[in-house]
Amino acid sequence: MTYQFDLFDLGSASQTGERQTDLEELIDESKRHTKVLVGCETSGIVREAFLAEGYDTWSCDILPADTATNRHIQDDVRNVLKMESWDLVFIGHPPCTRLCNSGVRWLHKAPPDRTKAELWRELDEGCELFAELFNANVPCLAIENPVMHRYAKERIQKLSKLPFPWKANQTVHPWHFGHDPDGEDAVSKQTCFWTRNLPNLEKTGTLTKDQARDDIHKAPPSADRWKIRSKFYPALAAAMAQQWGRHASINRRAAA
Repeated sequence: MTYQFDLFDLGSASQTGERQTDLEELIDESKRHTKVLVGCETSGIVREAFLAEGYDTWSCDILPADTATNRHIQDDVRNVLKMESWDLVFIGHPPCTRLCNSGVRWLHKAPPDRTKAELWRELDEGCELFAELFNANVPCLAIENPVMHRYAKERIQKLSKLPFPWKANQTVHPWHFGHDPDGEDAVSKQTCFWTRNLPNLEKTGTLTKDQARDDIHKAPPSADRWKIRSKFYPALAAAMAQQWGRHASINRRAAA
């Protein structure tokens, strides 16, 4: 991955080693002041990954955090976006039931307890939220969502003030970043990122597709199935914190 290191003023460092040391010190100093918002998260998995890298990180959701923390704001992400000048915003799995391709069939044949009119209205509401988040006025942005069907993409393109790409900027699986075939990251789950001013993530794992489990699709029906299916994975979160966090930190320093 290439970064614009020359955006830093490294003074009179005359040796390569000194220059690299000065660079890392500047990045570390910038880290502490880089504000990261992880929206639509209650688990704290992504928040804690960024905190572990030294970033000033907060999560938010309309629901409380799953575990006790003073780094979670219980509020609508659209309100929290206005509370600070965030340097990097990651929206993890905003309400997407009606946007994802896996549920598109219900738009044509509603389940017994629902009507098609209700489901299409929920689709419109989900698209409005996604478009508003995509247009957030922040330097670096990433929104995660499952594979999206064409009705959602068409609506978001019409609603968005910024050009919205038909295809996600990047699609990854948790196993791309895992190392233990028996670990929780050894899972197949197509994860799409719509990003702005962020590089594609470099895969850091050693697993192969054959070693990935299909836990998500095999999750049994339950009241918490939506939460199981929206689970985030620590190795992917760590890669985001290390790579996107560094990029946002350098971007912040360059803009100072």
